[in-house]
Amino acid sequence: MLSPPRARIVIEVVHDLICPWCMLGMHRLLRALRRRPDLACELVWRPFLLNPDMPRSGMPRAEYLLRKFGSEERAQRLYAALTELGRAEGVPFRFDLIRRFPNSIDAHRLMRWAGRFGRATELARALFQAHFTEGRDLGNPAHLAEIAGGLGLDRADALRFLLSDLGIDMVHAENLRAHRLGINGVPCFIVGERHAIAGAQEPEVLERLLDVAAMDAAERAFAPPA
Repeated sequence: MLSPPRARIVIEVVHDLICPWCMLGMHRLLRALRRRPDLACELVWRPFLLNPDMPRSGMPRAEYLLRKFGSEERAQRLYAALTELGRAEGVPFRFDLIRRFPNSIDAHRLMRWAGRFGRATELARALFQAHFTEGRDLGNPAHLAEIAGGLGLDRADALRFLLSDLGIDMVHAENLRAHRLGINGVPCFIVGERHAIAGAQEPEVLERLLDVAAMDAAERAFAPPA
């Protein structure tokens, strides 16, 4: 007998590449998906700008931490808690290596560019790792192109794209769309176009949401035509 087709579910990942919670959330989502080979899930990466007023050149660490957290001491307490969470997940946060906090527009643009080749999820993992475990500046086009090249993408083409203005309006439009949907923080996962959940949720929570989305997909597949 033929086995039934796997339920196809689109998961929109609303994220910012300079958000540590998004890195943690991505790892938990991918872990949940590995546990559900019965589902055919497609990840669609949607940009969100946590720091929309960040200068395009980024900001030195000390200045950013003062503006964002009020003091470096308060930031260190928050980072210590995140580091412990990451260690339990196999996510080696190294906040101490980050010397400059970037504007993430170019990293989001590169994600869109890589998506043309079906490589957006791989690039997301590489960009998160580059920033949060290696301290690399995601606002530097040369660094971004090098990261893309490390995945086998064309480094020169990536750099040419990043040095243009292509895709900037798209990032701002997607950011505005997220706010209009009521999304004020990331990560946020929109599953099957109908269900949304915010935060770096545990894999078990995400699996339950996938089950609900799969049931919805099955009901739509077998619903009589209107």
